[in-house]
Amino acid sequence: MQRVAALFVAAVFLCSPTVSRGQQTSSAPAKAENQVAANPAQDCDSHFDAMQEAMRTVERDRRPLTQQADAGSAPETNGAGSRPIDLQQDLRSLQRRLMELNQCAPGNKEVSGGRDPSTDCSSEELLNFQMRHDGDLEREVPIRHLPGDTAFFYESGMTIDADGAPNAYHPDNMGLDDLANAGSPGNWQGLAKNQDGEPFVQGPDDPFPGYYVSATALADRTKPANDPTRYIDATKIPFIVLPGSLARQFGARPGDFAVVFNPRSGKSSYAIFGDVGPSDRIGEGSIALAENLGIRSDARNGGARRGIVFLVFPGSGNGRPRPIEEINAESEKLFQAWGGTFQLAACTVQEPARPFTGHQSAY
Repeated sequence: MQRVAALFVAAVFLCSPTVSRGQQTSSAPAKAENQVAANPAQDCDSHFDAMQEAMRTVERDRRPLTQQADAGSAPETNGAGSRPIDLQQDLRSLQRRLMELNQCAPGNKEVSGGRDPSTDCSSEELLNFQMRHDGDLEREVPIRHLPGDTAFFYESGMTIDADGAPNAYHPDNMGLDDLANAGSPGNWQGLAKNQDGEPFVQGPDDPFPGYYVSATALADRTKPANDPTRYIDATKIPFIVLPGSLARQFGARPGDFAVVFNPRSGKSSYAIFGDVGPSDRIGEGSIALAENLGIRSDARNGGARRGIVFLVFPGSGNGRPRPIEEINAESEKLFQAWGGTFQLAACTVQEPARPFTGHQSAY
């Protein structure tokens, strides 16, 4: 199943129209988008179509087999008579179509780093991150890396972070997110505060008068603490959130770059490390990131339960907010140097987040 998943991830990556470039684009970044897509030349169209059809076949046949394995039931058939599903045959067909497309479109070789999609991953586990809920162990998330490489990756769910958006929190709890997620009186964590610990409220000349000034760890420190534009806006900037202790352990700091991938939707996004979260939770991203990934972006009720792949590049930023164009350009360079699509496909599906035995996870 590991090889099935690796090939499927690679195929989805190539089928995806683009690694999402955020919400602020120009003609230059739009041109760069095509480097991530399959972007076949005219004589490659048939290969691209064949690869898409092979990928749909794998997904169609993979789903009932996964459900069967979870339920411990008898083998499924493909609905055409009584012939059992042959996922290995589907997989061989998909691999062949991928290789044909990769040979036809030079851009795909650049994206894949020239790696065979069936190549095994030599990644190592750095630690087994333990997610907790009310003090109880809920889920274990393996954090991995390639030997000798500082970049690390993991698969988890994704909760939605509205911090930094000027309309994130309101005293009457009518902001994008529940005010309880910003902390509590005397312990406000998601709000900008004065020296007495009292949160700033936006004035008549600010974007959302009457709303609190929502803060993020990544900030433009040339601006005053009560300026809503000092912080990165979760509705505009695709950013990830990391636990502070984990970030420090691996040398990551706000402003570093990342790539995030949603195999379910086939969408990807470059991102920046924009905020620091609780020490016992992992898997959080901004509203803009969720929209790029095809995830429900409502900070109160959105998110994904599992299956989101995060790749983080520690030490890659300058500690300052960056415009969308720079986030895209810097993340793309790092991603290609790391190994690109097929390296990600080979590595990130090896060990998904593991539920803790004996405790039913609600995440």
